[in-house]
Amino acid sequence: MKLFTRAVFLTAALGLAACSQNGRFGAGNDVDLNAGGANGAGTAGAGAGTASDPRSPAYFQQAIGDRVLFAVDQSSLSASAQATLDGQAQWLMTNSDYTAIIEGHADEQGTREYNLALGARRANAVHEYLVSRGVAANRLKFVSYGKERPIEICSDEACYSKNRRAVTVIAAGGLTS
Repeated sequence: MKLFTRAVFLTAALGLAACSQNGRFGAGNDVDLNAGGANGAGTAGAGAGTASDPRSPAYFQQAIGDRVLFAVDQSSLSASAQATLDGQAQWLMTNSDYTAIIEGHADEQGTREYNLALGARRANAVHEYLVSRGVAANRLKFVSYGKERPIEICSDEACYSKNRRAVTVIAAGGLTS
């Protein structure tokens, strides 16, 4: 019985310790895109950290665009995607205190393995493009989610096309392994 009690306490302590490490996945460096005054009110549209501030992550996400879309089974960048990525590269070079994780995604068609590989090719294409435009490779990391994180769920081309994407997620500070 004594061994069982110790095991329960040890498990509880480990569980609590894991919950208290806010930055363990790099999330502790994320910037709050909804920052404002008390209760979210106050500086919307007027100051640092808002979509009107060209140095803010909200500006990056809304004015420049944080995602590019791909054709079916493709990882090549369209002219529209390249234009968005040119803006991302310029923003990242101007705001050198930020890093980025590029997430590759696919629609729900195909196997899990195929879509993970396709998502990786898409994220890598964005990564390589940003590096070719002058962004330091050590400020970028990429990951593939395949079809595991859709933003639209339905069996229709309108949904599929939104899920074939690469999203550039920016964070203040360095990348974690």
